[in-house]
Amino acid sequence: MHDHDHLEDHDLGLKHDLEVMAVRSLARRRLLSLFAVGGTGALIAACGGGGSDSSSSGTSTTSTSTTTTTGTTTTTGTTTTTGTTTTTGTTTTVSSCVADPTETNGPYPSDGTNSVNGVVSNSLTTSGIVRSDIRSSFGSYSGTADGVPLTIKIKVVNTNSSCANLSGYAVYIWHCTREGNYSLYTVTAQNYLRGVQVTDSNGEVTFTTIYPGCYSGRWPHIHFEVFPSLASATTQRNATLTSQFAMPSDVSTTVYAGATGYSSSVTNLKAITIASDNVFGDNTSAQITAMTPTMTGSVSAGYSATVTVGIAV
Repeated sequence: MHDHDHLEDHDLGLKHDLEVMAVRSLARRRLLSLFAVGGTGALIAACGGGGSDSSSSGTSTTSTSTTTTTGTTTTTGTTTTTGTTTTTGTTTTVSSCVADPTETNGPYPSDGTNSVNGVVSNSLTTSGIVRSDIRSSFGSYSGTADGVPLTIKIKVVNTNSSCANLSGYAVYIWHCTREGNYSLYTVTAQNYLRGVQVTDSNGEVTFTTIYPGCYSGRWPHIHFEVFPSLASATTQRNATLTSQFAMPSDVSTTVYAGATGYSSSVTNLKAITIASDNVFGDNTSAQITAMTPTMTGSVSAGYSATVTVGIAV
């Protein structure tokens, strides 16, 4: 409104001015009555504030996706590399686990993948293969492998489920004699040092065998295959994992130097290292640690070993 409009309003006279003042006074009283009834709430509402979603009492919680489990577990992909393995009584408890790498089954597996003299060699389908003591031959063969006694407990766990026990899985192991030979291949008249066991509710199997020798070009080792069930353990092609255990350096040195029949292993072990081995050489230190059994015992009394196999199921 321009200034000349204000001047024109005052030219209407005293009567008009009194009527305007009365109207404005009434409007002001109405506004004051609103403050008396509604208090400051009316003012807040008039300013557009409030609303239950925009303000709340208490504190707001921010999730950091931190999971607490027994022991301390750090996971990278499917490989968990912290925590401990504890054996209490006869049960091994695992608070962390590493997914074992796949390794070759080698030239002497007798698992349905190769042949001997033109005939497919498959101990997995031979009656009697399911056994815990694998030192003697079975079925139509007879004979016993000599060497330092070794009992090995293998625990199979799921690296994708906080190292949960995998029960009902079949584990097939095989390894060379103290002289470095393999039954059914370089010792054709025997099938010892081969066997299958099924994991119990703790995910464990136990085998009684001998300490394997060290042959030229390879670090001392034990082969193994894991199957989802005994029914599926009929060929390596059904295996969930095919891999190997690396025998500990200190125990191998002690056994080879102090036990009868391991003389060639002394020389062969000196010529090889984990790093130069054509199977273990490309593995990480965490994988090698997981693949190496923990052992106690002596040459005279024999050895006991425990090892955990991690599978990403």
